[in-house]
Amino acid sequence: MSKGICHRLPPSWGRPLLLIPWPGARKAQGRAVRSSPGGRTKDRKNCSASLWGDSVHLPRGPGFCPCLTAPPFPGWSLPLLGQQYLDILTSWYCSFQACCDSGDCRISNNFTGLEWDLSVRLHGQHLARELVLTTVRGYLELPRPDKALALSFHGWSGTGKNFVARLLAENLYRDGLRSNCVETFIATLHFPHPKYVDLYKEKLASQVKETQERCPQTLFIFDEAEKLHPGMLEALRPHLELQAPENHRVESPKTIFLFLSNLGGNTINEAVLTLLQAGGAREEIRLDQLVPRLQAEMESTDTGFGHSCLVKENLIDFFIPFLPLEYHHVRLCARDAFLSQGLPYTEEALDQIAKMMVYIPKEEQLFSSQGCKSISQRISYFLP
Repeated sequence: MSKGICHRLPPSWGRPLLLIPWPGARKAQGRAVRSSPGGRTKDRKNCSASLWGDSVHLPRGPGFCPCLTAPPFPGWSLPLLGQQYLDILTSWYCSFQACCDSGDCRISNNFTGLEWDLSVRLHGQHLARELVLTTVRGYLELPRPDKALALSFHGWSGTGKNFVARLLAENLYRDGLRSNCVETFIATLHFPHPKYVDLYKEKLASQVKETQERCPQTLFIFDEAEKLHPGMLEALRPHLELQAPENHRVESPKTIFLFLSNLGGNTINEAVLTLLQAGGAREEIRLDQLVPRLQAEMESTDTGFGHSCLVKENLIDFFIPFLPLEYHHVRLCARDAFLSQGLPYTEEALDQIAKMMVYIPKEEQLFSSQGCKSISQRISYFLP
């Protein structure tokens, strides 16, 4: 069955389908429930099967859209014959009506889930939490946007830039980063040689076009954006410039470009330190206290992204600073790492992990120099 097809079954389909458990499935099932308190359960209401004993009872009624390409819990799967029968039945049923109310079950746009994830799972980033949710939801709810949305994430490594990009993919698309509506590029991996910039630019333009033809809503993530050759980003100019009013009549795909960069991290940290030393509260730090300094640094540094047409011609919609993380934020990251693996933890273990990080400046010892990076690897030292 092709990727992206979401099964909608007739309302009369209410008989349970027997699932075959793999070894350790019960244990995995328990881990899955414990490791995501309040998180994934809300997502299963309309787009999953409900587990009763050793069978799956498929809910009834219009609008039911269970994405059965993935089992409800690790270790469970449909028998081969049952899966083939289900595929045939689904294809037959979907030939009479659209499989999803949205017209494309690859796209979920779960803004409630995104808000929850940004509020509960992202630590110490009140600016990013508010701005990302507001701008993305506002853009995707527009009937016909006049350009693509471009967001540029800036801050030190480990502060949550990649994490927020992943949360966006997970809540906007059924298959998250694996969706064929999402493309991720790493500058040093996909575009390593400056002498091939013209070839890279041509390939990038082609990739963007192909993805937009494949999906009505697309997400492109550029990691290590500060290392991109400025000529590369010329390929994105047509998507980020305002379209003429007559072009709005044509249905065009909604596109989001995310640029992740360490550029400006030092400037952000210095500004935050100054504000905190002056007696300000971290949660009271405003965008207008950071963004002008961030933009000034980008214009003055010798980086491809800073000198690209996107920055010089103001084609980036929002520059979003990620603040340096403090000790209590690192503890929260450690707690989340234990929970995500279904492992027990103690307050002492969280403190020990947080103390393993290096903090700066030397005198204040206020900010983790690595943010929360490598936390998930460090918890292995504290397992029984």
